[in-house]
Amino acid sequence: SIDFTSIPSWVKRITVMLSGVSTSATSNIQIQIGDSGGIESTSYVSTASTNGTSLVSSSTGFIVAATTAAATTVNGWYGICLLGSNVWTGGGSLARADGNMNLAGGAKTLSDTPDRVRITTVNGTDTFDAGSINILYE
Repeated sequence: SIDFTSIPSWVKRITVMLSGVSTSATSNIQIQIGDSGGIESTSYVSTASTNGTSLVSSSTGFIVAATTAAATTVNGWYGICLLGSNVWTGGGSLARADGNMNLAGGAKTLSDTPDRVRITTVNGTDTFDAGSINILYE
């Protein structure tokens, strides 16, 4: 997983950007957010689709891309925005090197202001083996 910490309390939007990212196996990529209590890994409402079909859901994070094979690279972004009262909604799109497109969306309520973001895989054991990931917050 990749962690970004020390996110300022005034942040209203976090954008995760991915370029040429792939994983070591077939577990889907997801984003988790957290506050001073740590990364949250439950109670997300999140779905991603490939070309409008092949829906994949997750309650453990904002699912970003539904990959089908190891080394399939993805490029794109996923934005997470404050709706209010610590309710965060997200959505984004990623182009895959195999010619497919992923669209994703979700929501998560935190108990406090987020100060960290983790990009990981759903199973937590597949690793990132290519590409770049960064965040932008505003």
